[in-house]
Amino acid sequence: MVKLMAGLLALVLLAVVGVGGWYLYKKQPVRSGVVELQNLQGNVTVRYDERGVPHITADNEADLYRALGYVHAQDRLFQLEMVRRLANGELAEVLGPKLLDVDKLFRTLGLREHAKKVVAAMDRNAPESRALLSYIDGINQWQDSHRAPLEFDILGIPQQPFTPEDTYAVGGYLAYSFAAAFRTEPLMTFIRDRLGPDYLRAFDVDWHPEGVLTPISGMTPDAWNSLQRVAGVSLQASELGGIPLLEGSNAWAVSGKRTASGSPMLAGDPHISFSAPSVWYEAHLSTPEFELFGHFQALNPMALLGHNHDFGWSLTMFQNDDVDFIAEQVNPDNPQQVWHQGNWVDMVSRTELIQVKGAAPERMVVRTTPQGPVINDAFKESLGTRPISMWWAFYATENPAIRGFYELNRADTLDKAREASSKLHAPGLNIVWANAEGDIGWWAAAKLPLRPQGVNPTFILDAAKGEADKPGFYAFRFNPQEENPARGYIVSANHQPLPKSGVPVPGYYNLPDRAQRLDTLLNTPNMKWTSVETRKLMLDVNNNYGPRILRNLLPAMNAVVTDPNEKAFMEPLTNWDGTYDEGSIAATLFTQMMYELAKAAFADELGPVQFANLLETRALDFALPLLVADNNSPWWDDVSTPAKESHFETTRIAWSNTLKHLQGLYGTSLLDWRWGVAHTLTHGHPLGRQKPLDKIFNVGPFQVPGGRETPNNLSGTLGPAPWAVTSGPSTRRVIDFADAGKAVGINPLGQSGVWPDKHYADQAEKYAKGEFVRMWLDEADVIARTESTLTLRPAR
Repeated sequence: MVKLMAGLLALVLLAVVGVGGWYLYKKQPVRSGVVELQNLQGNVTVRYDERGVPHITADNEADLYRALGYVHAQDRLFQLEMVRRLANGELAEVLGPKLLDVDKLFRTLGLREHAKKVVAAMDRNAPESRALLSYIDGINQWQDSHRAPLEFDILGIPQQPFTPEDTYAVGGYLAYSFAAAFRTEPLMTFIRDRLGPDYLRAFDVDWHPEGVLTPISGMTPDAWNSLQRVAGVSLQASELGGIPLLEGSNAWAVSGKRTASGSPMLAGDPHISFSAPSVWYEAHLSTPEFELFGHFQALNPMALLGHNHDFGWSLTMFQNDDVDFIAEQVNPDNPQQVWHQGNWVDMVSRTELIQVKGAAPERMVVRTTPQGPVINDAFKESLGTRPISMWWAFYATENPAIRGFYELNRADTLDKAREASSKLHAPGLNIVWANAEGDIGWWAAAKLPLRPQGVNPTFILDAAKGEADKPGFYAFRFNPQEENPARGYIVSANHQPLPKSGVPVPGYYNLPDRAQRLDTLLNTPNMKWTSVETRKLMLDVNNNYGPRILRNLLPAMNAVVTDPNEKAFMEPLTNWDGTYDEGSIAATLFTQMMYELAKAAFADELGPVQFANLLETRALDFALPLLVADNNSPWWDDVSTPAKESHFETTRIAWSNTLKHLQGLYGTSLLDWRWGVAHTLTHGHPLGRQKPLDKIFNVGPFQVPGGRETPNNLSGTLGPAPWAVTSGPSTRRVIDFADAGKAVGINPLGQSGVWPDKHYADQAEKYAKGEFVRMWLDEADVIARTESTLTLRPAR
């Protein structure tokens, strides 16, 4: 009897496993066979290589982009769904109340409303519009004919058709994710108005004693609290929604006179938050008139990165300030009016209804001024007398980005690349481009606004004083740019550019250390660059940030650290060259010390919310070197104590807390404090935030080198150890135009977003090790590497 029961139980388990396996099998991508599609004019061949990259061959562009939409959907439908829900403010409908604040923010931004207007005015006969409509049709045809991905079943997501409006709304989200102003401007204004000019010294922000930038009246504590939450919620969008924020980037082009092959070399690695699935979807597109190996983002049929045998390009963030927060002047006799260009003007209101899973719908009213949406209406604690509106170049310009990238995908000459780049108005992007003919170029693509004399957009602007007025935009020729410079290379690393035109370009630029490191190495005398040497440069993990801080900090530490045991712990820092390799102990000590120093210096004056926002800004990176160089900075004093602390006391506290924290984590042996132990990369899936789903959907952790603002910019928020790497190279690409068919790259995770498909995470370990793979472009290579073929044919 026992044996019979055991046998029956085994049969039941086998049946359950079998049903589960069949369930998952039916949700996997189909990469072989013949499939009929509506609206095709002819057959389309999709050949999949060993990484799952589709090589799509069609007779015309409409069929090409319809096929791209179809294969993109079968690999990444959940990602497409999540990114459109984020942009449209519809995440709470499937993820519950914890995403309500995110939805409120994006309903306030009005990306969906803007997208509707753009699509209504769209020329549907333009080639970029035909490509977009074909691509969307391909997505919908896959969705209509297949079972929903696993995540749809777990979350109960209803399937709805995708639309061109979704593409334009997602484009708005990508533009928004560039905007460091959301985290920085309220913080800087708080410091200026609440703490004063002495406190601004540590942030390298010009102070104007003549009164052009004076404190803004009417900003109550509740209004400040609302703006603080805007910054926090903008980060929550990435963390809870699983939608990557764009963080930075490297790109460089080297002319043939500096390469071993005699042809230009292009390298690029856009820095974006890590996620599962990964950001980029790779596809090789080919028609008789067009060919491109492209990297595509969700819901966009135009490659944002790409190359072929003739040309290629990469992107970095320009990081110009294209968002202004504006304190509006309200009519004392009519609170629904604001002052604009000499008149009282009505604010426009609309009502948004947000569906919330497991709770009642949330209704909110969104107000808009002539400058833009009233951003502090998003949260209930916005009780201040002054609305804060948001001016955004994304809304204020024509911004034909889809057309611009359509043309850039085909820009084989310097003139064509320049013209295409001029059509990218917001967000600001650096286009680094090269071709096989020998040209290299860089254009800072953005519409730069004219501003009143003396206005610093680092702060919230005062509408009552005309600070927010913008009479127009500079012409593209005034933007920072270079073409075929005499030094023989161009480097772009999010540093502040020096435009030859002299046009001001305020922005939220990264530290110069990463750009300086790349520039120094690219300028190595007599160096002839090869693909191998270029890859080594891309994986470099050194910068001068740590050493230049320690030059001022170590004397203070030596003065206050007298215990011999503590002196021994300081030893790794004394000779550190700024290298963040996996075995570095100094990198661990330095990073923990920087957090403790920032906390000891800034947290008491800023409070917990503003200090958390500071940790997420690049302003902190600039502040720490200035702080340690200024022994008289008011930040050294702890305002919560009656005594007045000097830099010596605060440094001692920070160092003591550093040792206490690291010893609590890793013990007292320095050998156990290696950077690779404390610095790890995990690719997080939106469902991976819940146990035990993290064991299924997340990939990692991997011990990795690199650090904040090294060329191999594997980085995260400055905080206490251990450190989770949250952003870094979203792909690494190296192309020698002597033979672009030998170009190499890497995906941080894998092509597929479908678990447990074999391409879900098949590149993750190689990426963590700094390895590269080939991006097959030549027909002979594609044939040799084809593992399966899917044929799409017209429906009968």
